[in-house]
Amino acid sequence: MIATASAVGFACLGQFGTYLRSLAHDLGKKLGPGGHLAALKRTAVREFVIEEAHSLMELEQIRVTSDNRYYVNSPDDLFLHPRLILPEFPAVTASPEAAARISHGSAVNLPEFSRHPLCAFRWTETVACYRQKGRRNLFQPKVVLQG
Repeated sequence: MIATASAVGFACLGQFGTYLRSLAHDLGKKLGPGGHLAALKRTAVREFVIEEAHSLMELEQIRVTSDNRYYVNSPDDLFLHPRLILPEFPAVTASPEAAARISHGSAVNLPEFSRHPLCAFRWTETVACYRQKGRRNLFQPKVVLQG
């Protein structure tokens, strides 16, 4: 903890649900003059740390060439795979045949997702969101976005 006549600085290793603004307010009440949170810098979320983050400048440097397929700086070099970000979400790797059906907005049979009413796919330059339809394993496209 660092303190001056008018400010207190501290670091906190908190878990989900730690209310740092409330903590700053409560500290100010205990110390007497009142208090509020003037700045907050999150340095980690789960296993992701700020040292591995990318700046807005790095993101702005992504440029697409005239053929719209080759990136001067590939976004794949900057972004994490969704399975790393959301490990608790169910995931399956689509076969080439299923990937072709998904890219064309066709219904697909996905027994792996039978207990989940909604699922999403991402590959190359396509993102698709599917909803369970009728039979438990049959999923129908809601949105298919081609890059």
